[in-house]
Amino acid sequence: MPVAPRPQHPAAVEPRAPRWVPWLPVLLLLLDLAAEAIVPDAVAAGFLLTALPVVAAFSYGPALTATTTVGALALQLVLAVRAGHINEQHHVWVYIATLLSGVMGTALSWQRTRQNRTLLHARTVAETLQRTVLRPVPERAGGLRVAGLYRPAQAEVLVGGDLYEVCDTRFGVRVLLGDVRGKGLGAVRTVADVLGAFRATAHDTPDLVDLADQLDRAVLRDAADRGDDELFVTAVLLQYRPGSDCVEIVNRGHTTPLLLTEHTITPVSCADELPLGLAHLGRPDERGKPTAVALPPGHTVLLYTDGVSEARDATGAFYPLAPRLAALGTTSPDRLVSFLAQDVHEYAGLLADDLAVLALTPERP
Repeated sequence: MPVAPRPQHPAAVEPRAPRWVPWLPVLLLLLDLAAEAIVPDAVAAGFLLTALPVVAAFSYGPALTATTTVGALALQLVLAVRAGHINEQHHVWVYIATLLSGVMGTALSWQRTRQNRTLLHARTVAETLQRTVLRPVPERAGGLRVAGLYRPAQAEVLVGGDLYEVCDTRFGVRVLLGDVRGKGLGAVRTVADVLGAFRATAHDTPDLVDLADQLDRAVLRDAADRGDDELFVTAVLLQYRPGSDCVEIVNRGHTTPLLLTEHTITPVSCADELPLGLAHLGRPDERGKPTAVALPPGHTVLLYTDGVSEARDATGAFYPLAPRLAALGTTSPDRLVSFLAQDVHEYAGLLADDLAVLALTPERP
């Protein structure tokens, strides 16, 4: 995924062979001609061209593969005439073998092209469905400037076990960022369920804690349906009312948000609560209240998953998030996210876990 202020999903592209594969027929042709030039009286002149149509089928379409077959036969005849062996029995069998190779190569090329089109269609449908699950982050929402980064650990998929959403509701901007326990299709299913529940309730639930409780029950239902008693989702919910000088945050077992000012980076201390799906294991009287955090213009709240904070370098050291951001010296959401997109990759190389980041700051009047 390219570095960008907000998550970008690549469009489906038709699968292609590596760049060197289309050159194999040319190399085979040059090798045969070189053998002919070096050993001009060789009885095997043009024998290598028998494989040319099949080699071409891995890179070219049916029409070009059939054309390659005709060209290979013609060149074999020319080389055989030059050697004076055109009517010899073994050469006749070479012509027949080349023709059969051409028929099989053309059929192989047609089948490969057909499969590529089917795969391209399947990828397009899959990407459309995944974009529906995980929508792009808006650049602005209800008086906030927003930037986001999302990278699944598996590069071939668009949605992993991390999730995010930004909703502009009548109660203000509501933000969700979370991390599902587990990986694979099961985690993606939970991501879809939690995001669906958040989108359905964020517009109708006045209290942020009540909203978190509804998400908790959604995860609990999902766990019961799947028979997974250990399913849970760590999540942080944020609410910002336009014109306000603060945000409200509810943290359900997630990584600690950071508050960035011009000169400081401070962890946002929230009530220690159980993740979504596990609230029933706690005591009812421990139900916390949202944590109010001052957020005037120029201050930024950074939400992130452990794919950032637990990224490791070659020595096993964790990514030093706060010191790296302090050295950057900016609170601009776009610059913060662009920096993390590049810096975490350079620090840790290939991701071992999904990664999600949201940076939010009030717009200046």
